[in-house]
Amino acid sequence: MKKIIAVVLVLSLLCLPTLSGCGSSSGSAGEVNVYNWGEYIDESLFELFEEQTGIKVNYQTYPNNESMYSTLKTGGASYDVIFPSDYMVSRLIQEDMLEKINFDNVPNFELVDDVFKSPDYDPTSEYSVPYTWGTVGLIYNSDMIDEEITSWSALFNPDYSGQILMFDNSRDAFGIALKYLGYSQNTTDENELNEAYELLESQKPILQAYVMDQIFSKLESGEAAIGPYYAGDYLTMKETNPALKFVIPDEGSNLFYDAMCIPKGAENKENAEKFINFMCSTEACIANMDVTGYASVNREAWEEYSADLSEEDKNVMYPSDEVIERCDVFINLPQEILDKYDEMWISLKSS
Repeated sequence: MKKIIAVVLVLSLLCLPTLSGCGSSSGSAGEVNVYNWGEYIDESLFELFEEQTGIKVNYQTYPNNESMYSTLKTGGASYDVIFPSDYMVSRLIQEDMLEKINFDNVPNFELVDDVFKSPDYDPTSEYSVPYTWGTVGLIYNSDMIDEEITSWSALFNPDYSGQILMFDNSRDAFGIALKYLGYSQNTTDENELNEAYELLESQKPILQAYVMDQIFSKLESGEAAIGPYYAGDYLTMKETNPALKFVIPDEGSNLFYDAMCIPKGAENKENAEKFINFMCSTEACIANMDVTGYASVNREAWEEYSADLSEEDKNVMYPSDEVIERCDVFINLPQEILDKYDEMWISLKSS
């Protein structure tokens, strides 16, 4: 299915009037430096964007929000477009680390479904454009695990010792532990956080590894049996390994919204806005869904793309209201709690 869709989209995108006319743009119009999660974009779109605008795309990836934040905060590199998650967008706004977007340069914003506009993390919709959304679930190999998995308890089960993967960042790891314990993933109660720490500490001896992007390859190849990861990546992974299963645990999980933003002081702001506009087009959103497996915020793109999906895949990409009600959206926590997270994470990893 992907190969057929890819060919059709290449042809349509090459002659898409809403972007910059049909055919290639002559000469160079500069560059745009894009910083994104791994496995989170159809990289063939870069060439199409360059052909249509003359703007060269320089692309790099990061493993998690905290790593991206640290890079921006320390001034280690200059980027024009980043893809932070909900709570991180809020933090970046609060710390004056984002540029306001000139929406005159992003006319395709009108294609974003109204339900995703003016989100809690950017209520005035000045600093971000929604990109994709989805859930974190448990992915497990049914050839390696006989029972049906329905709970986060599987990540703490010694029967799977040496076959368990865990997120290598504090917010996601603690979020899972808190959900399993019946607490909010946004708790500021230090007793609850300490209880989650103790649970994660007890898990360490049975872990194969703390990992981020490597979860994809380890589960896909059968190198590990179970781990938490994102719904979109599961849909890609199962094409190679159909023994993989995905479940939102009974205790609930994380519901996330990722956005496109422009860091403060970006050297190519107008080019960044052109890139964001390109990524909002229906054709680009369809291509992106087909490669990444993540649901688009473009309603037109979702309706067109989902028409050919199985019911199972639809439910993974676009979960039901019942599933969403069991999930938390991360919020930006007070600084003293973020400091507590850092302190506990360093202690956990070094113990």
